[in-house]
Amino acid sequence: MSPPVRTAVIPAGGLGTRFLPFSRTVPKELLPLVDVPVIDFVLSECAAAGIKRVVLVGAPGKQALREYFRPNERVAARLERDGRHAELALARRPEGLAEVVWVVQEAPLGNGHAVLVARDAVGNEPFALVWGDDVMRSEVPAIAQLERVRQARGGSAAGAMKIAREQSGRYGMFSGTAVDERTLRVQSVVEKPAPADAPGDLASVHGYVLDPAIFDVLADCQPGRGGEIWLADAVSTLAATSPVWAVELEGTRYDAGERSGYVAAFVDEALARADTGPALREHLRRAGWREPGGR
Repeated sequence: MSPPVRTAVIPAGGLGTRFLPFSRTVPKELLPLVDVPVIDFVLSECAAAGIKRVVLVGAPGKQALREYFRPNERVAARLERDGRHAELALARRPEGLAEVVWVVQEAPLGNGHAVLVARDAVGNEPFALVWGDDVMRSEVPAIAQLERVRQARGGSAAGAMKIAREQSGRYGMFSGTAVDERTLRVQSVVEKPAPADAPGDLASVHGYVLDPAIFDVLADCQPGRGGEIWLADAVSTLAATSPVWAVELEGTRYDAGERSGYVAAFVDEALARADTGPALREHLRRAGWREPGGR
């Protein structure tokens, strides 16, 4: 059996231009879903999957991401003095999710380069990779779903979901051979193909559990589209020598890196919470909205 995954890498160095003007000064990963930032949900998934150590790949000017997971003694002291114990627990929760290692990607050279700069922090062991603006709601954490397949079959595992072919230009698309109803042995990843050129309907989403051999592949990768190093190219190369399994994830995924996905995640989180759900439902009903099922 392969060693269990103990470390996750979260690339979060993007400029966040889809969320301007907000992202001029605040990282998009700190956009709140009610009162909890997107990046907290991502790290919480890692923690729920048993991961104890997270390498957070940021960029110059995004140190607020690092600070979110560090103790804030000033706030803690005030809450403790006032006896506000429930709020104190909320304030301290992020710093207890995992050991967070901060690594800076000095230049935006592609998502594959963002993974490569985490190499020294990860070491020579398998690791999870979760995009910093991708949120999953599922009974079994998405990373745990991938790890289960990797442990059973070896190699690496990639998150996947089926999409309409006309959406293929937004995703990396897997080609390969199905081994069961939810798993594909990957031959290659085609990055953002035109619908007519898409090899199938299975898109790369959310993240991976990767063999450390991916680092050597990334180090040898030539810049691709836009002059950047793309993880999809490296995964395609890795798949030629080591099995990569595309796993159709169970759960609801939100692409919180684009506006409509973020808004959907915000609304669903607000509706799911006891402190915000009832008031939001009443507001939406007054506005003429009806929940599915007529509730």
